[in-house]
Amino acid sequence: MSLNKLDQVSFFHILASSVPKWVQKLEFTRTGEICIEIHPDYIQEFFLYFRHHANIQANVLIDVTAVDYPTREKRFEVVYHLLSTVFNQRFRVKTSIEDGESVPTVENIYRSAGWFEREVWDLFGIYFSNHSDLRRILTDYGFHGHPLRKDFPVTGFFEVRYDEEEKRVLTDRLELSQDFRYFAFDDPWKAK
Repeated sequence: MSLNKLDQVSFFHILASSVPKWVQKLEFTRTGEICIEIHPDYIQEFFLYFRHHANIQANVLIDVTAVDYPTREKRFEVVYHLLSTVFNQRFRVKTSIEDGESVPTVENIYRSAGWFEREVWDLFGIYFSNHSDLRRILTDYGFHGHPLRKDFPVTGFFEVRYDEEEKRVLTDRLELSQDFRYFAFDDPWKAK
């Protein structure tokens, strides 16, 4: 049974009144997903509450990802996608952090978070404090930078190629002809 619109509104009021310091914003999408923005200092407490509360029971962590907004003061949004199998309800939980700020791990609450947080660390450079094994997972060990940041060049910094004459793999530094560009999001085809 999924929450209908009336149940979602009452859910909002219950959640906002029971944990007012943790929740910064509540909304629900047209697809019926509940979107909650929380303060980064209360991530551990919020997810424990969210997993074990009788009227929520968000017992499955589907994904952890991030979004990079380079022009914002709090550059990154860490996004958690959860599912309550009891109520057949999806939740999106977001928190915003500055570049260089860390986020507490939730792998002690959701075991699947370990893999997802490693992926976010590798691709965005967002550090998860108290993570048991935070290391690169998709890029090579000697890889420099984090490829899903908006300031990372599309072509990368290095070119890797095999040289037939030397019979080995060579790494050459790339010369980038274009700097990072800021786009107008209302009309993405026009550069600022």
